[in-house]
Amino acid sequence: MDIVIDTSALIAVIVSEPERRKLIEITLGNALVGPGSLPWEIGNAFSAMFKQDRLTIEEAQKGLIIFNSIPLRYIEPDFLNALKLSKKFKMYAYDAYILDCAIRHKAPLLTLDQKLKASAQNLNVEILEV
Repeated sequence: MDIVIDTSALIAVIVSEPERRKLIEITLGNALVGPGSLPWEIGNAFSAMFKQDRLTIEEAQKGLIIFNSIPLRYIEPDFLNALKLSKKFKMYAYDAYILDCAIRHKAPLLTLDQKLKASAQNLNVEILEV
């Protein structure tokens, strides 16, 4: 089964947040998919963690190795549909790309982002609970 994964779930795995074990259990044996923006979003998340002194450059380097070891299939979003979702839910385009991916591929969403989860539920997108 394809599972659409977002940055919040990936970061939780990469930096060993408490949800890590459960996220790995949920994804075992499944294919992870997401928009091609995911690598940039990971970089952005790391830069935010730098600002908060939550991450060193050495930890980020290890995190990139972990991220690159995660088998992900990147899917090009339908940009017009994503922009419509962005406007409807007043969300960043990056989150709309995730929703678009889940909708078009009829795949469940794995996220720790509560606002994204609420928008997905509003669209009847299946959510995998952590």
